[in-house]
Amino acid sequence: MTWKTRPLLVATAAGLGAVSVLGVGGHQLFRLQARAARRLIGKPLGEVALGADRTYKKKYGETIELLMLGDSIAAGLGADQPEHTLGGQLAKRLAKTTRRAVRLHTGACVGAETSMVRAQLSALPAGYRADVAVIVVGGNDVTHRVRPSVSGQHLTEVIEALHEHSTEVVVGTCPDLGALTAVPQPLRGVGARASRQLAALQQQVATGLGAHAVSLGDVVGPFFIAQPDAMFAVDRFHPSSAGYRRTAKALLPSVLAALGYADELPYGHHGPTPR
Repeated sequence: MTWKTRPLLVATAAGLGAVSVLGVGGHQLFRLQARAARRLIGKPLGEVALGADRTYKKKYGETIELLMLGDSIAAGLGADQPEHTLGGQLAKRLAKTTRRAVRLHTGACVGAETSMVRAQLSALPAGYRADVAVIVVGGNDVTHRVRPSVSGQHLTEVIEALHEHSTEVVVGTCPDLGALTAVPQPLRGVGARASRQLAALQQQVATGLGAHAVSLGDVVGPFFIAQPDAMFAVDRFHPSSAGYRRTAKALLPSVLAALGYADELPYGHHGPTPR
């Protein structure tokens, strides 16, 4: 396979702006705040999401194969029950709308960066082919200060690999880390700026390759900012069951469009760039 280089948005590496804006003393404050935030958030949810893989609404027949790829959000960490994960809620909504059974397969892993999604593809069962793959990734790229251009190239490779197997792709762009009120300022502001830059690049990469993109920062971000107690799980970092319900609802229109069940897209949804 030949990986083609795609035009990328000019973006600043995540976190590097903190050095120039804050100076040496400010940079030390930035590091201390990052350490404090990690202690505050901790890992009360563990590192393994609930298993939600099964066939939803079997009685409908004519099964749609739904694949979830990416990080802890795609895996559903923070949901109270398996069917409350992002994949579980999306599968239920997709089945109800299309009147077809939906078989969910989750390849996403907690802690994954974009560079790790290719390994998730390699780990799929032999002969498996999804009708549509939903990718949500990027938060860990930001927190680990991966350059956006590097993340964009890895996303390009994943989308091209999926298209080679005739799988439609929907990318939920990097959530706005500015919604994480558990993270103090100025660290939160730096994360917000970096996550928005990465989200914009992901949108450009996805639509340029013929995939759909959903701006999660635009479509669901306001709900997380306005209703943090409901939208976030106990760690104040990952979505709760209610947060995943809202996110699944937000992703559904583009998933339907990718599968040919919808023509018009609402605000925050971006179809493939015409060629």
